[in-house]
Amino acid sequence: MQPNTAFRNAIVAALGGFLFGFDTAVISGVEKSIQQLWHLDDFWHGFTVASALVGTVIGSLVGGLPAERYGRKKVLQWIGLLYLVTSLFTALTTTWELFVLFRFLGGIGVGASSVVGPMYISEISPAHRRGRLVALFQFNIVTGILIAFLSNYLLFGVGEEAWRWMLGVQAIPSLLYFILVFFVPESPRWLIKHNRKIEAEKVLYSIGEPDAKAASLRIEDSLHSEAGLAKESLFNGQYNKPILFVVALAMFNQLSGINAIMYYAPRIFEMTGLAKDTALLQAVSIGVTNMIFTLLAISVIDRYGRKTLLIIGSFGMVISLGLVAWSFYTKDFGGYAVMFYLVAFIAFFAFSQGAVIWVFMSEIFPNSVRAKGQTLGSFTHWIMAVIISWAFPLIAESSDLGGFYSFLLFALMMFLHGVFVWRVLPETKGKSLEGIQQELHIH
Repeated sequence: MQPNTAFRNAIVAALGGFLFGFDTAVISGVEKSIQQLWHLDDFWHGFTVASALVGTVIGSLVGGLPAERYGRKKVLQWIGLLYLVTSLFTALTTTWELFVLFRFLGGIGVGASSVVGPMYISEISPAHRRGRLVALFQFNIVTGILIAFLSNYLLFGVGEEAWRWMLGVQAIPSLLYFILVFFVPESPRWLIKHNRKIEAEKVLYSIGEPDAKAASLRIEDSLHSEAGLAKESLFNGQYNKPILFVVALAMFNQLSGINAIMYYAPRIFEMTGLAKDTALLQAVSIGVTNMIFTLLAISVIDRYGRKTLLIIGSFGMVISLGLVAWSFYTKDFGGYAVMFYLVAFIAFFAFSQGAVIWVFMSEIFPNSVRAKGQTLGSFTHWIMAVIISWAFPLIAESSDLGGFYSFLLFALMMFLHGVFVWRVLPETKGKSLEGIQQELHIH
C-alpha cells in the first residue's frame, strides 16, 4: 500500500485548478492594455473580459458528458492540451476577434476543469481525507491566481507588448500538466461503472483503502441501486435538496464579487488613487492572502466542517465589503485602507466559500447523477461570473457612487448567504459519499 498515492494523484489533477486560477487572474494585468489597443468602450471591454467566462459556462455544461463516457483521466488530458494551445494563440493574436475567440476556447477548458477536476479527486480520495484533497483543487486555483498577479507585476516593464508575455507564460504550466496527467490512474468509481472491477480494486488499494474489495463492493452496490435512475433527469424531484444547496451556494459564491475583484483588482486600486504599477503590486497582496487562507481552510475543513467555515466567512465578508462600500461612498480612501479591506475580504472568502464550494459540489450528489449535479453547480457558478464580471465595469464607472453600489450589493448578498448556510445547508464532513445520500433520504 502506498499511502501518499491519493495525495499525488490529487496534486496532479489539481494542477488543472492552478491553470484555472492563472487564467482567471491574468486578465487583470492586460484588460486595460487591450481596451486601449482595440479602442473598446465599456460595454465591449466588459464583453472581452467576460468572453473567457462565456466559455466556462459551455465547458461546465459539456465537461461532465465526456468524463462519463471516456473517463475522467482522458478528459483531464484534453483539458491540459486545450490550456496549452489557447494560451499560446491568445498571446500571439493580432486581432480583437481572434483574441476573444481564443479566450473563449480557453474558458471552455476552465469550465470543464471545474467539473472534472473536483469530481476525479473526490472519487480517488478516502472519505477521511476527501475534504482536504478536493480542497487542493481550490488551493491550486488560488496559487495560480497569485502567480498570475506576480507574473503581471514582474512583466509590466517589458514594454508595450507586455500583455502578450503575461498571457503566453501560461503555456509552461499547461505543458507540465498535460504530461503529468498521463501518469495518474482512472477513477475507481468510473472503472467499476464500466465493468473494470479488477483495475478499480488496484486503484483503491493504491490510494490507501485498507480493504479494497470491500470498498469496491460498496461502490458496486451503490451503482446497482442507482442503475434504474441513471437515465432519469436530474430534475425529477428526487434531487431537489442537493440541487437547491448547490445552485444557491454557486450563486452566492459569485454574488460575493470575488471574480469582479480578481478580474479588476488593479483597476479598483487605481480608482482609489494608486498608480498602475503600484496597483499591480497591491493585487499581489490579494493573491498572497488568498493562498494563505485557502491553505488554512484546507487544514481544518475536515475537522470543523463545511458549515462552520462558511458561517465564519460570511460574517467577515459582510464587514469587509461594507467597509469598502463606505470608502467609495465617502471618497475617503485613507491611503491603503481599501486595500486592507479587500485583503480582509479575500481572507474570509478563501477560508470559507473559496475552499468549500468545490468540495461540497463534488460530494452532495449520488454516483448516478454526480456528473450532472457537478455540471449544474459549475454552470450556475460560471453564468453568474459572466454576469458579475461583465456588469461590474458598467456599474462601477457609471457614476461617482458606482463603486459604492457595487460593494454594497456584494455585502448584502453575503448577509443572505450567511443566513442560508446557518438555516438550510447540511454538514457533510467525515461522511462517505454513499452515507451523505442516505442522510438526505436519496435512494
